[in-house]
Amino acid sequence: MGSSENDILDHVLKLGKKATSLGVKLLLPLDLLIAQKLEAGSTTKMISIDHVPEGGVIADIGTKTTEAFSKELNGCKTVFWNGPLGVFEIPRFAKGTRSLARVLAKLKATTVIGGGSTAEAVEEMGLTDKMSYVSTGGGASLELLQGKVLPGVAVLQDK
Repeated sequence: MGSSENDILDHVLKLGKKATSLGVKLLLPLDLLIAQKLEAGSTTKMISIDHVPEGGVIADIGTKTTEAFSKELNGCKTVFWNGPLGVFEIPRFAKGTRSLARVLAKLKATTVIGGGSTAEAVEEMGLTDKMSYVSTGGGASLELLQGKVLPGVAVLQDK
């Protein structure tokens, strides 16, 4: 792994410790679909999360991950989803995103889709009306959840 990947891994490990200390379950991928290149005709391979080869590009979550995430989602009452799970713009790498969008569409839960790419995926699948709320403002949605005042909302509150 390069230095940026190590920094990300350190951050994920810290998040894992924080989640454990708060009694929150943090799900991470179990397997991944890797590709030589993020191109439609690229050679792919399903691998364990522990065995990402040098030069491999992560293109999507794997089938074990999709099953584990789906199982966990079925017990949720509220789901906030921000960001596709693979490079969904390339159909070959969209399976994880598409599978979980279908799971969310069937839930008897509040489902909030935040982010342009996630909203685009849900819309492309014709599932927008199956979600409770769909926003193209992913970054803004995350900031709102953090308690930050959004400029557009602040202006409305001043009136």
